[in-house]
Amino acid sequence: MIKIAVYGKGGIGKSTTVSNISAALSEEGIKVMQIGCDPKADSTVSLHQQTKVNTVLELVRASRVNKKNFTLEDMVTVGYNGVICVEAGGPNPGLGCAGRGIIAALEKLKEKGAYEAYKPDVVIYDVLGDVVCGGFSMPMRRGYADKVFIITSGENMAIHAAANIAMAIDNFKNRGYAGLGGLILNRRNVKNEYEKVKELAEDFNSKIVGTLDRCDVVQEAEALNKTVIEAFPGSDMAKQYRKLAEIVMKICGKEISR
Repeated sequence: MIKIAVYGKGGIGKSTTVSNISAALSEEGIKVMQIGCDPKADSTVSLHQQTKVNTVLELVRASRVNKKNFTLEDMVTVGYNGVICVEAGGPNPGLGCAGRGIIAALEKLKEKGAYEAYKPDVVIYDVLGDVVCGGFSMPMRRGYADKVFIITSGENMAIHAAANIAMAIDNFKNRGYAGLGGLILNRRNVKNEYEKVKELAEDFNSKIVGTLDRCDVVQEAEALNKTVIEAFPGSDMAKQYRKLAEIVMKICGKEISR
């Protein structure tokens, strides 16, 4: 089982990218589990098109109130091409810590035997990267992800967030945590964008492993609550997402033959 964590600043297109990677891998007959680690619980929406799904933390809170346990199936929504979708969720607004919520959600998935029951070939953790506190760094830890990929643009705030994430990965390297697989450039067409992201990657002895163009097709697919892979399978953007999925898998030690 290949385990990947994808980080990036909020609004950078991380969930869109991860969902399209999941969809692209599913086309190759690869069984994918995508776990959204963001209190907004919107990582997987384009894969299942449901406006409301159970989040792990909502189920945990409800079980405490009604003293009734919940099942693994209650936590899971099966989406496009069999992609297994899970949303960690977060605390009630103004109450609790989102980072601790991620810890509780991931521990509950392990406790319920999610990985053994669904037997995914690939698990992708989609993690908010504006902060890298203990909870948000959970997917980097031993036993969770094998590789971490960072999505960024050349915008200053995205670069700043990406640098903080890369620094956290570097700080954890002696603990046996996940290593940095590389940076993914999601273009915003700012000045010297590629050069700025390339410099950041080199600062952490890494590289840009894939680039994605800024394209209206992405927004058109989102308006349909679908991935680009599903909505516009013959588009150039779909080809870019498929190529990125192939590169990510190769870095993680699995070749996709076409």
